[in-house]
Amino acid sequence: MPTDIPERPAALPGGPAALPGGPVSATPPPRTGEHTPPSPSASRSVAEPASSTPRTPRGRGRAAGVIASTAVCQAALMVGLGLLLTGPAATVWPLTAEDEIADSLESARTGTLDTVSLVVSEAGNTTTVVVGTLLSCLVLLLVPRLPRWRDALFLAVAVSLQSLVFLVITEAVDRNRPDVERLDASPPTSSYTSGHTGAATALYAGLAVLVLQRTKGPWRKAVAALLLLLPVLVGIARMYRGMHHPTDVVGGLLNGGLSLLIVGRALLAGPHVPGVAPDAGAADEEPPARGVPTGRTTVVFNPTVTDEAARAALRRILQDHGHHGADFVPTTADDPGEGQTAHAVREGASLVVVCGGDGTIRAAAEALAGTGVPLAVVPCGTGNLLARNLGLPVKPAEALSVALRGAPRRIDLGRIEGDGLAPAHFTVMSGAGLDAVMLESTSDRAKALMGWPAYAVAGLKELRAPRMRLTVGIDGARPLRRTARMVLIANTGKVQGGATLVPAARPDDGLLDLMILDPRGPAGWLAAVASLARRGPEGGTGRAGGSRSVEYFTFRRADIRFDAPQHRELDGDPVSPGRLLTAQVRPGALTVLMPVRGE
Repeated sequence: MPTDIPERPAALPGGPAALPGGPVSATPPPRTGEHTPPSPSASRSVAEPASSTPRTPRGRGRAAGVIASTAVCQAALMVGLGLLLTGPAATVWPLTAEDEIADSLESARTGTLDTVSLVVSEAGNTTTVVVGTLLSCLVLLLVPRLPRWRDALFLAVAVSLQSLVFLVITEAVDRNRPDVERLDASPPTSSYTSGHTGAATALYAGLAVLVLQRTKGPWRKAVAALLLLLPVLVGIARMYRGMHHPTDVVGGLLNGGLSLLIVGRALLAGPHVPGVAPDAGAADEEPPARGVPTGRTTVVFNPTVTDEAARAALRRILQDHGHHGADFVPTTADDPGEGQTAHAVREGASLVVVCGGDGTIRAAAEALAGTGVPLAVVPCGTGNLLARNLGLPVKPAEALSVALRGAPRRIDLGRIEGDGLAPAHFTVMSGAGLDAVMLESTSDRAKALMGWPAYAVAGLKELRAPRMRLTVGIDGARPLRRTARMVLIANTGKVQGGATLVPAARPDDGLLDLMILDPRGPAGWLAAVASLARRGPEGGTGRAGGSRSVEYFTFRRADIRFDAPQHRELDGDPVSPGRLLTAQVRPGALTVLMPVRGE
């Protein structure tokens, strides 16, 4: 599992480089009398946005190359099958029975079936598929609390690839339509393959993949089954209406399915976000020691998301890696993990495994901060953002296995406090405004019924709310006045679906990042979306496109004062509203097990 991501320049003097055993990404201090040129971080004023020049994300070009080269093979396969159907295999059963099937379907026509088949057939119509794809992509980008760029790209590219290959097929293969009365106008294309069926497969089966991979709840399998059934019904409707032979429909299903497979393997396979790699200067050093001492192991788990079967699977994996007799300790409503973890450390635990969402991980990190006791992250929540940023799989058993084969690494923690908010640590993100309102306004029942869209319903009501007015002081520089819809303080930058919300944030650079989102009107929201879209995993800091819709700042300490009390959140959990937030970084405060290079 690769964990290569580019490192940012080392922190400013006094950052992690000055701490013994600091994060791997920090550079050693200069020797006495030695001149060291200023780093890019030190050469700019942190109170002003840095350069907004976007960089090309590593891996995006490779994914495009994989899709393009494999699509050529897909087109060759589909054309070859078409030439086989119209050539040597045309006189072989079951192809010789296709005319009889067409005659039987024609004789079975009724007024009701004609109407039903027309409605079903329209589900694969070009206009329907194009509009459906656009709407689905907009929903993926705008409805979830954090946009799912990779999912939207997967769907759009899969549908486009299917259409492109279909055009190649119809140019290369000439096949007549069935010799029956056709209920639709015959387009000037070959009967092979069924374009309606292929497009429906790419769209609806693609949505089924996303439903199965990205949602939870008892309804997900039923919804996915209905989506998978729809392309089959479209194919049957096309045969009933005299537009295609059965093998044309099978060809359409195959073409759409191959498009999904190719694009899915390129864009969705593997962990969503690469993890943190050793810095470039460490290439000649000894690799980090794998694993952790097999002493006392404590597993802190959230019982609402970790059932008995999951715990048994985790216990087996621990035993396979030499961690026998692990203590399994549940969290409670009164203590989401901090007390249990602190007790484990006092009892001499050499490893703490935490199974839960980002809130449970944050509570455990509160107790582990500065202890040096390694944390193994087992993602069992909805977001699992820390696991994604560390390069861990999002399936619990796989994540634990990969972590136990990995190496201990030190990452930063953010420390935040404010009026009515006691000092606390966060591992991923904290902030105020729209993001916090959505979290606070969404009930547990709504989340259980709707999933992530429940946050959007809550957030839409706040879009017309007055903007926040705030003053930002960064590392002692002159305070800045801003308005904003959302203020986000990030230790890591990547979110669900592989999207990068805060491009420069790295969990081991001894720095935190501030994002100020302030779009104005539809044009402002489009500018904000475009700004985020241009920024891939390697994007730099700074304001995008000369716009004030999205601004980024890098800092070690930031003091934020709002003119009026605002909703606030900490690693996805709402906290008390207030007017003040003071955030500072604790470099290398948390030791975690991470995949080593090449895992």
